[in-house]
Amino acid sequence: MKNKNLILLKTMLDSTSQWNAYKYGSDKKKKGKIIGNTIGVALLYMMLMSYCILTCIGYGKLGLTRVIPSICALTISMLALVFTFFKTNGYLFNFKEYDMLMSLPFKPKTVAGCKFLYMYVKTLPWYLSISVSMLIGYAIYADITVYTVIIWLLMALLVPVIPMLAASFLGYIIARISAGFKKNNIVQTVLTFLLVIFAFSLRFIIESVFRDDRVEEALETLADSVNGITDIYIPAKWFAKAVTDTDILSFLLLTVTTIVLFEVLFILVGRSYREINSKLKNHAASGDFKMSGSKQRSILNAIAFKELRRIMGSSICMIQLFMGELLALLIGILVLFIDFDDLISTVTQGAPVTSAMLHPSISLIVYFLIGMVSSTAATPSLEGKNYWIVKSLPIPEKTLYQGKMLFNMYLTVPVAVFTTAAICISAKTPLLMSLLSVVLSVMLCAFSTAWGCVCGVKHIKLEWENEIEVVKQGTAITLYLLPNMIATMVLIVLSVFLGMKLNGNLVVIILIFIVTLLTFMSYRKVVKLCR
Repeated sequence: MKNKNLILLKTMLDSTSQWNAYKYGSDKKKKGKIIGNTIGVALLYMMLMSYCILTCIGYGKLGLTRVIPSICALTISMLALVFTFFKTNGYLFNFKEYDMLMSLPFKPKTVAGCKFLYMYVKTLPWYLSISVSMLIGYAIYADITVYTVIIWLLMALLVPVIPMLAASFLGYIIARISAGFKKNNIVQTVLTFLLVIFAFSLRFIIESVFRDDRVEEALETLADSVNGITDIYIPAKWFAKAVTDTDILSFLLLTVTTIVLFEVLFILVGRSYREINSKLKNHAASGDFKMSGSKQRSILNAIAFKELRRIMGSSICMIQLFMGELLALLIGILVLFIDFDDLISTVTQGAPVTSAMLHPSISLIVYFLIGMVSSTAATPSLEGKNYWIVKSLPIPEKTLYQGKMLFNMYLTVPVAVFTTAAICISAKTPLLMSLLSVVLSVMLCAFSTAWGCVCGVKHIKLEWENEIEVVKQGTAITLYLLPNMIATMVLIVLSVFLGMKLNGNLVVIILIFIVTLLTFMSYRKVVKLCR
């Protein structure tokens, strides 16, 4: 990479560096938030590394030490593919600082390549934490040398690049197609939704196509499965071979392949980079506007409608905030045509789980889809530099956040009620249990709304360069997601267990009481924060 590319990349990193903000800033409150965020992220790294080390210890005790390098490469590759795919639109295309960057004396290929490298550097600590921790776990059971450590760490830097390039290429295809449409943000969102749904269903498509004894035999053991995958995904095979067999050729092949693919991709992207970004950014300016009568709404409904317009104007926000609802809606439609027991058997691979066992946890399962992301955790920060306009409106701050909460209820409750009712019908749940499950689903949506608003208001972030920093990486989203996800998984297991010991209706009633209490406490906290 030329020196000017390094300068551009360094400038991007410096402009978003928390360390620079802490070192040169004078706001003590902001510095305290930076310290808190750093401690929180460090704890997440420690949790992830502990999990990876314990997983490797488990593999070692089972005599599967030889597959740990392959699992490490596959895990990093999968995360890199997913993370980059959802960040491509917003980092690589349709980003906020496009006009400023393109006015600098850099070629489009250089700007696109540096934006990609920026994504890589920002996510690299996650990949390295996995790599280092799995290296520690591998070293416990394998006789490793200094060469093994060096080659492992060097190749860990290269492993995520190829899947990131693949995800960027998919994002490029979607952006190029959607740029040809007037409503390109909607088209871009729909194409992304379709690709994600296809990815979710890919495993079942493969199973339906390849139903033979050879596939079943290959899936009988973890080692066979991993070897089969690495035979298909060659970079993971190169990583494992270089580590276990000290094969320098595999290291060179991965290095050369990564460099060649990088150059080829960004030569291709650079040719139409200006055209794609210009069309993506200018679709609103080219619209045909018609004068029509204005509709009268209550203040809360007007704020909720404003939230809808704000989110619908950004494909990043739509993908992040609507994905769970879309999946829940599709599952609700699916279970009306497929027996619920058959669906459970397919998902659990024949495990001894019946629909009757899951009756008390139906609402929690639905909530796991629609409640893991709340619009109220992100929309306060999405106001950004327009926050002063919102603050100047002649309405109480509490009313503003009540309107934001109303939007989230409009978004989640209809989907939650429909999907819960559909699953109850398919699972032949008793009438009283079905009604209680619907009530619990509504209360879970209310809790999600109120708790998300607590996180969003308390950890509001108004200074950001990219919406991804708010809807995917913000402190509010992280603090909302992690406790919520862990608590929901624990409650699903606990409700199934209690449902086999107690009356299922009683279990759901207890859950309704607990969720209602937590919702009330969260709402009171929002009101207190608005004073």
